[in-house]
Amino acid sequence: MPLIRKSAYRARGPFRYGHINTVFPALFRKVKGVTFERERVDTPDGDFLDLDWSVRGSRRLALLLHGLEGSAGRPYIRGMARYFNHNGWDALALNFRGCSGEPNRKLRSYHVGETGDLKWAISMILNQHNYESIALVGFSLGGNVVLKYLGENSEEVPAQVRCGIAFSVPCDVMSANREIDKWQNYLYRYRFIKSLNAKIREKAFRFPEVLRLPEQMPQNFYQFDDRFTAPIHGFKDAEDYWVRNSSLRFLPDIRRPALLISAADDSFLSAVCYPCQLAEQHPHLFLEVPRWGGHVGFVSSGPGGAYWSEQRAYQFVKEVVA
Repeated sequence: MPLIRKSAYRARGPFRYGHINTVFPALFRKVKGVTFERERVDTPDGDFLDLDWSVRGSRRLALLLHGLEGSAGRPYIRGMARYFNHNGWDALALNFRGCSGEPNRKLRSYHVGETGDLKWAISMILNQHNYESIALVGFSLGGNVVLKYLGENSEEVPAQVRCGIAFSVPCDVMSANREIDKWQNYLYRYRFIKSLNAKIREKAFRFPEVLRLPEQMPQNFYQFDDRFTAPIHGFKDAEDYWVRNSSLRFLPDIRRPALLISAADDSFLSAVCYPCQLAEQHPHLFLEVPRWGGHVGFVSSGPGGAYWSEQRAYQFVKEVVA
């Protein structure tokens, strides 16, 4: 059965504390040996996406998706790109709209279930490049996008998309947001909301006719998503947005090998975000729950500075991509 009951990841010393495993790589990890070359592409609706390439001349591509308010510059993206490069694969990091260092052109942006840009980007890549195999790798929000994409219209996924790997995924967004609201996650929530509020202020300046700011800016995800994310992207309210975009409801329809890895000590995730029973019965969904790892952490000292998550992702890809 695809439920992987024993994980090979072993945290050492202080990294057995989930918050340290979460915070350390974000603040202190430096990933050398990978250089991105940016390509800006215009989307069909008049916006743009910034794609960061690290090419080795391969016919295999690792397509990487970052987390909330992240970018291609995050250490977990750079580390994954470097590891796939060292194993002969091209790597491409897709920056979600508004996450590449420059505001996007439209009022709409990205969100936890926005798969349209990924679908369009894959189609464009396949039209312009001769890739035989694409492996999708997503982190947190990006992992939810990967899983939702693979399941929502599984019959339309191109044959070249061979598998997906997703780390630290809030696949039930509503219950995960309840976890984020707990006291132990205050600093994470504060950092995310501060960044999101800054972006929405910029958009209100550019789109004053359709976007008005409240006297009190949002302090949590419910307030932000209910006031901004949901109406801007066509959802009734925050709960409607969360329910309709949770990848959990799309997992049963996945038809490509998909590996979901979430640490048991991830303070962002609720119990519902670990679909053990589904994985036991699903022929394509592999679930691995390491005892440690935090949220997008998995600190380790592999060859060349590689983290366990990078080695594990490539190991899975080797197993399922002939």
